[in-house]
Amino acid sequence: MPIQNKVMLITYADSLGKNLKDLQKILAEDLEGAVGGVHLLPFFPSTGDRGFAPQDYRQVDSAFGDWADIEAIGERYYLMFDFMINHLSRQSPEFIDFKAKKEDSDFANLFLRNQNFWPENRPTQADIDLIYKRKDKAPFQEVTFADGTTELVWNTFGEEQIDLDVNQAVTRRFIKETLEQLIDHGCDIVRLDAFAYAIKKLDTNDFFVEPEIWDLLNDVRDITIAKGCEILPEIHEHYSIQHKIADHNFYIYDFALPMVSLYTLYSGQTKQLAKWLKMSPMKQFTTLDTHDGIGVVDAKDILTDEETLYTSEQLYKVGANVKKIFSSEAYNNLDIYQINSTYYSALGDNDDAYLLARAFQVFAPGIPQVYYVGLLAGKNDLDLLESSKEGRNINRHYYDVEEVKTELKRPVVQKLLNLLTFRNTAQAFDLDGGIEIVTPSDNEIVITRFDAAKENVAVLTANAKTYAFEITLNDEKITLL
Repeated sequence: MPIQNKVMLITYADSLGKNLKDLQKILAEDLEGAVGGVHLLPFFPSTGDRGFAPQDYRQVDSAFGDWADIEAIGERYYLMFDFMINHLSRQSPEFIDFKAKKEDSDFANLFLRNQNFWPENRPTQADIDLIYKRKDKAPFQEVTFADGTTELVWNTFGEEQIDLDVNQAVTRRFIKETLEQLIDHGCDIVRLDAFAYAIKKLDTNDFFVEPEIWDLLNDVRDITIAKGCEILPEIHEHYSIQHKIADHNFYIYDFALPMVSLYTLYSGQTKQLAKWLKMSPMKQFTTLDTHDGIGVVDAKDILTDEETLYTSEQLYKVGANVKKIFSSEAYNNLDIYQINSTYYSALGDNDDAYLLARAFQVFAPGIPQVYYVGLLAGKNDLDLLESSKEGRNINRHYYDVEEVKTELKRPVVQKLLNLLTFRNTAQAFDLDGGIEIVTPSDNEIVITRFDAAKENVAVLTANAKTYAFEITLNDEKITLL
């Protein structure tokens, strides 16, 4: 179905219940009205990074269910799937075939090989230093072929994730065929994971390389639009890049809102939030939490460096069970510009502060995305963190069906679900409508949303110091519980 202007739940296939059938049951029985779309995080067979090292896009991991389960969810909700345009698992059939047959493989050019990219006597150390890297070493991995020979291939992310050579015909065919079959199974919007790394070009930093990146995005959009599907390019960087993508009429993420909202609620100051909301486009998906950490770099130049440092330090002071080490190499943290915590715990497990943060998100321009842990106002999962030594797992709790039922009884969760249902049904949040923001005092903010005809008006009046807020719709007060 087409994208709807309704809240999108972000979840793994096995995090709300054990599998897709459990998820479908929870959606139908417990989340009716509060959720209109579902971003199903990677559900394909994968060899690492919680699904982001896909082995085979043609399959659903049998532990989760099958395509029929996903299509059943898609009958009632618009769906987002991930496509990792930068890489594929080194245990994928394609890479295994390449290792076995080398130049005789049909996939010999699918992967980015150093010998095909670098001129003779390169890369130099200067070349490697120039690359925008996700780890403290050159982004290459040695491959040993069946004939005993070896060579280097690109490997930007984890060891399981081998980069694709997107300039090759075989890769373009792989991209087209994969996207089309995902859409055939019900995908309404494709999240292009890590797309900014996909273009590599000599003498650049190999990150968001222009103009080639626009050619790639437009080519992908041409494939999906032909089948009635949109794309959402995913990038964690300076907000100006997001807005540049928006200027090309793509959906974008608002990854700055999490830090800006934390700053607002820690400091009690509303000026920066007001500034940011006035800058934000309507054609976007807003977040407070995702499967990754809370992005710091995304808020640069919206918050000053001093405000960013203040927010980060307050996160460790105010946050419940939030420690710097959880976002360090000791816990396999790939991105030093992200802080690992649930959003609820980042606000000290404070119900009032948390609900106000969600109210900011609901009234912000765009369509709200709510991560499953955030939907249940989940606390930091220290047991999973310590058992896995994976920093991001602090925000990846596994809920069984009974635990979901228990969490849903908490007043903070009931209020949040009612807030989201209000967002989904009030016509004032028309994306063709408008927004007005005023700050009557340093601590107060009034956000007004209205439809294109200005016939429906919703107003959030909030105090960031006391966390008190009121919502009205066409001058009538909305009660959340």
